Amino acid sequence: MYLVGIDISKFKHDCFIQTETGEVIKNSFSFNNSKDGFDYLLSVLNVLDHSQEIRIGLEATGHYGDNLMPFLNEHGYSFMQFNPYLIKKVSDAFTLRRTKTDKLDAMTISRVLLSVDYKPYQLSSYHISSLKSLTRLREALVKERSLHLVKLTNVMDKLFPEFKPLFNGKFGTTAIYILKKYKTPKRISKLTDEEICKLKKVSRKTSASKFVKLRELAKNTVGHTDEYLLIQLKSILIIYETIDNEISNLESQIESIMKEYHTNITSIPGISTISAAQIIGEFGDFNKFSSASKLLAYAGLEPSTIQSGTMIQNGKMVKHGSSHLRYVLMNVAMTIIVHNPTFYEYYSKKHHKEGKNHRVALSHVVRKLLRIIYHLEIMDKKFDSKLLK
Repeated sequence: MYLVGIDISKFKHDCFIQTETGEVIKNSFSFNNSKDGFDYLLSVLNVLDHSQEIRIGLEATGHYGDNLMPFLNEHGYSFMQFNPYLIKKVSDAFTLRRTKTDKLDAMTISRVLLSVDYKPYQLSSYHISSLKSLTRLREALVKERSLHLVKLTNVMDKLFPEFKPLFNGKFGTTAIYILKKYKTPKRISKLTDEEICKLKKVSRKTSASKFVKLRELAKNTVGHTDEYLLIQLKSILIIYETIDNEISNLESQIESIMKEYHTNITSIPGISTISAAQIIGEFGDFNKFSSASKLLAYAGLEPSTIQSGTMIQNGKMVKHGSSHLRYVLMNVAMTIIVHNPTFYEYYSKKHHKEGKNHRVALSHVVRKLLRIIYHLEIMDKKFDSKLLK
């Protein structure tokens, strides 16, 4: 059996090959993250005795291995990915020295391959890869949009401090529309009755009296209309609108992909198509998990176990999985307890009856949600509230 450990990095990768008996076949060597580098690795792998099993292990390090993985797959080589935390722990166990190099990591990965149940990684389908990339980009843009709303608040606090409170402290569609169209408190103070009627048609949920009040506030604002503030306002609104449009475009693309992907996650009340896409993009094919517990472990949501003598108890969440994935799941949980009565009852039980704080109770909701999602996807069933009992 050949054990091929590959440490992944941005510009080059390091490889170490040994047998299950510890015989070094190819000492640590580097190859570039390029066509020539991949071809060199292939030439090394091709001279191995293919009558024996060839195990290849990669350290999961973001997207740096995304080109190597399909290359290996296309040339008939399976591989397994390892959490960097596991590799670090195994490396620490072999030496007391605080030495970490890519070459040593490659050697450690090859050692780990011998001691684990080798389960070749299944390359994500087009849909899963697309959903992961697009939902992550969308999330980044949502954060960027929020950042520009903070900047907009800072400008309006100086320019027209009475504006935002009138709209319940939010820059909604109507508020943004007014700022883009009328720009300054002076112009808003001169709104005609006809313009107010037009605004009422644009925003059917806003009463005409609110626009009249806005006009009066603009006439008596304590804000100051300096030129630099108007320049900032214009720039922020342009960037905000651009980001907002891109988010809408991405959501349309995500929803189109989801129409082609069979899933039962959206049958859970409170989970939107976008939220389901985020979950699928982060977890990938649920069939690669042998149990719901493995799904929880992947997300770093399983509790740690503390055992001493005859005493065994569960500790805090280990949090060894993707922090990004946990962020997504916690956000989904916060939405689901608002829109799904059965999940709210479960949250209330943990929070109010059992006295757990909000985030701990929410993490229980996430774990319950993931167990249900696993059941729905593996059994190919729609959601039933009885699953929460």
